[in-house]
Amino acid sequence: MEKAKARFTVLFQEPFWVGVYERECGGSYEICKITFGAEPKDYEVYEFLLRNYRKLSFSLSIGSATEDEGRINPKRMQRAIRRQVAPTGMGTKAQLALSLQREQQKQERRIFSKKRKEEEKQRRFTLRQEKRKAKHKGH
Repeated sequence: MEKAKARFTVLFQEPFWVGVYERECGGSYEICKITFGAEPKDYEVYEFLLRNYRKLSFSLSIGSATEDEGRINPKRMQRAIRRQVAPTGMGTKAQLALSLQREQQKQERRIFSKKRKEEEKQRRFTLRQEKRKAKHKGH
């Protein structure tokens, strides 16, 4: 049976509140960063996720080393919970996933802007050609 984990963390990154949604399923790890304006309430975050889950753009999946969780020592579990609850921000895996997502968006933006520049260049060329032909037609 395949386990799926999801974690949503809200933290403050100057000057905005940011939500980091991490999901891990079947050995793949994906992350999405959501920027909020003011500090969101719990019910606002829940409502946002319910309405916009399909629109979220997750990063490319990164392989994750899933560990088999058997019986865990109670003290070790307490330490793990304390580490998760402590306001440490994003972990290195999350930072890696976000940087990969930024790179992917940068590539898409470059392709789009290059295409737009080519279209503009072609439009200007056809406009110049039309002007030249109009000059030679006479009155």
